[in-house]
Amino acid sequence: MDNFDVLAAFSALSQQTRLDVFRLLVKAGANGILSGEIGDRLSVRQNTMSANLTILLNAGLVVKERQGRTIRYFANFEALRGLLAFLMEDCCGGNAELCQSVIDEIACVA
Repeated sequence: MDNFDVLAAFSALSQQTRLDVFRLLVKAGANGILSGEIGDRLSVRQNTMSANLTILLNAGLVVKERQGRTIRYFANFEALRGLLAFLMEDCCGGNAELCQSVIDEIACVA
């Protein structure tokens, strides 16, 4: 991920509804969520949700898949990994052990 991509991601996430949508999609994992259901869960009107999803799509943070007449949205975990890697790239001056607590905090625990 380069500076431009990171800035686009942060810009997209710097609004409350979009941040809530992204976190909801991250929680949904590989199942994703239908577009209408996202709006229902967050109590956001369809046209407002559509605009916010477009911004997240353009930033590369979400992907969509048409399923008949509906659209299912998913968090783009590759983009999330890229963003986290960019932020952690020079962490702790190369002393990986100092970053372990941060890595443990963001790691998925099964």
